[in-house]
Amino acid sequence: MIKAVIVDDERLARKALQSLLDEIPDLEIIAEFENADDALKELPNLNPDLLFLDIQMPGKTGFDLLAELDRIPEVIFTTAYDEYAIKAFEVNALDYLMKPIEEERLKAAVEKVREGIKERKSFSPKETLDEDDQVFLKDGDKCWFVHLRDVSHFESVGNYVRVYFDGNKPLILKSLNTLDSRLSDRSFFRANRKHIINLKWVAESEPWFNGGLLVKLKTGESIEISRRQAVKLKDLMSL
Repeated sequence: MIKAVIVDDERLARKALQSLLDEIPDLEIIAEFENADDALKELPNLNPDLLFLDIQMPGKTGFDLLAELDRIPEVIFTTAYDEYAIKAFEVNALDYLMKPIEEERLKAAVEKVREGIKERKSFSPKETLDEDDQVFLKDGDKCWFVHLRDVSHFESVGNYVRVYFDGNKPLILKSLNTLDSRLSDRSFFRANRKHIINLKWVAESEPWFNGGLLVKLKTGESIEISRRQAVKLKDLMSL
């Protein structure tokens, strides 16, 4: 069952979308919000698989909402404006549907979500990757076999993930969410919506804005950890 949330300031638009989604099996709308602020308060607790998100709303935009979330579900933008399409895919949106939404386009977008969920759930516990595992990476004509202990961090870049190790930083065609589901949480930590860090590569940390942390890696890079994730990190690394 795909758990979905709708965020749209127009009541009629929410109704129309829900009517279309009612025809799609194995999908449940678990909440609706008419603005980004209300959604931001509840989304971490709801933990949906899919977010149907309008862009232009009073107050915060859909992009503003995504910028404040630590973990982003699959996102399908639903909007009356076509000028935001490029930016939508820069924030890893799965699809961009123009209003009025066509039923077949909606079904195709949801099927992408279904396939992604199946891919993540197909990994058995034995396939969890830890620091002692070695992985194959390919970027263009270059290939590497890399021990994960040598990877300092991962960074989301559009629909790709950049892998940092030994001065290299190839791009691989993976989502950060999929990668996060495979990596062992004993060694790797989701710092924010764009980064996963290798805890063994953390050199130091310092308090940061709004209760967050700024961690400095042994490679010299600094990565911000949001307030919510900072609490988890402190609990994880405390005696």
